[in-house]
Amino acid sequence: MESKELSAGSIIEARCSKCRDILNHTIIAMVDDTPALVMCNTCQGRHKYRVPKVKKTPTAKTATTATPKPRKSRKSPQELECEQWQELSVALKRAEAKPYGIDSSFSVNNVILHPVFGLGKVQRKVATNKIEVLFEQGMKLLRCA
Repeated sequence: MESKELSAGSIIEARCSKCRDILNHTIIAMVDDTPALVMCNTCQGRHKYRVPKVKKTPTAKTATTATPKPRKSRKSPQELECEQWQELSVALKRAEAKPYGIDSSFSVNNVILHPVFGLGKVQRKVATNKIEVLFEQGMKLLRCA
């Protein structure tokens, strides 16, 4: 590629401030050997000469050193409850389970037997008449006395 000498009236590629793109420009004024003022051939806008930025391509060295770290995936609440259940289910004994009834009272860590949800463990008291129980299907809010 041959290098031609630049002068006023020459066509040169520059970054246009109005078009926001690299386009052909006509040189209007020069300072020493560099263009100072140019006019866009597309929008006819006049502005200082802005050197077109060259897009950098990643080299082999940069590609190998900048390997992204694998992301740690967050577990959903359902997955966490399932893991909790797997840990608890080993220690739960059906014989020690207290049958669930809306008129019964329960405390934290009681093992209960619900007619629909099955075996569960009371995790916490939410209010005076409600408890959160962890069942195999997940956490359930139940009424009690």
